[in-house]
Amino acid sequence: MNTEKQIENRRAIEALRSGVPNRDAVLALGCEQPAIEEKFRAQLQEAKRGAMEGKQAPGLLIAGDFGAGKSHLLEYLQHIAIEENFVCSKVVISKETPLHDPVKLYRSAIQGAIVPKKRGLALTEVATKLVPPNEAYVEFEKWVHGPDSKLNSRFAATLFLFKRMRGVEDFWEDRIISFWSGDPIGAAEIKKQLKECGERATYKIEKVNLRDLAIQRFQFAPRLMIAAGYSGWVLLVDEVELIRQYSPLQRAKSYAELARWLGKLPDQQFPGLTTVFALMSNFESEVLEEKNDLEVVPRKLRDRGWEDLAKQAVRGIHAGAYGWEPPPLHESALSSTVMRQHVKSWITEWDLKRLYPDYKSEIEVTELKMDYTEDADLEVPSAEDSGDLPSA
Repeated sequence: MNTEKQIENRRAIEALRSGVPNRDAVLALGCEQPAIEEKFRAQLQEAKRGAMEGKQAPGLLIAGDFGAGKSHLLEYLQHIAIEENFVCSKVVISKETPLHDPVKLYRSAIQGAIVPKKRGLALTEVATKLVPPNEAYVEFEKWVHGPDSKLNSRFAATLFLFKRMRGVEDFWEDRIISFWSGDPIGAAEIKKQLKECGERATYKIEKVNLRDLAIQRFQFAPRLMIAAGYSGWVLLVDEVELIRQYSPLQRAKSYAELARWLGKLPDQQFPGLTTVFALMSNFESEVLEEKNDLEVVPRKLRDRGWEDLAKQAVRGIHAGAYGWEPPPLHESALSSTVMRQHVKSWITEWDLKRLYPDYKSEIEVTELKMDYTEDADLEVPSAEDSGDLPSA
């Protein structure tokens, strides 16, 4: 037997022995989920089209029992994504990488990203293909510097500096790539370099918090990959059910993030990025029902004044529960300040839309007043009370 093939087979056996599938095991065994594979391939094609149209391809949510092969399936999907020239990241939700924290999620995704036919750090490999500029890069540069991107000016400034210092200052190339990869970079540091390039007044470096910066990196990175000649970025997320260990508020944020990364929020799109999330099939019964998250989560968010996040969270839960993409809701006409009523109206409208897509619902809330006072007209005395007993 070919020595290289023998080594691949042994690696596959050891991976299967430990219960953690690797690339060799997946390629050797293949995948027995043709429906999911077909849907994923269609998703990749939609991601390519969406990147050109400024839209995010809806993500995929898969569920299965423990040991059913979810991790094996994600490994197989990663192989398909790389074959389709996508940069691909596989992330396992854990204490170190909580779903509700985009800062840690982004860092984990970038650190574990695989670039087709490359072995180095993802964005370092991507950056090597940015120069000389091509048509895709010119469009990317125009977007980064334009108002529609809504990015912090750190991205436009570092992109300019990277282009200017490419092949001249290795230290600054590394600093810029590390910033794109999730490391901090000081405003004063950027301004100093801009001044040396005669562009100090061109970029105003605004303040930004780490969470917003991480979300903007998720906007920036897939477009950067496309500018470098790749198809986009695929994010595969395993063990999503671990959010059941979070506090109610952390679960609330996680549901909202899930809706975001699945592309369920029309006003928050990430063109070039598409996702797959895997979780246990008993998630609905053990988390949504047992922990009563459909009531607890929105109330927690409402108490903190986060009504929009509450709606996003419930939308993410509904998407996960029924495996579909809940449409945007019209502005609620409810005058109620009771969170439960708003949540029930959202769920009712989504239920109707899911079952009857063309139905236009109009939801009204009517207060049912209970009156326990006696009504004299209903108090008809019985024969026993009146003394009129039948004769024997």
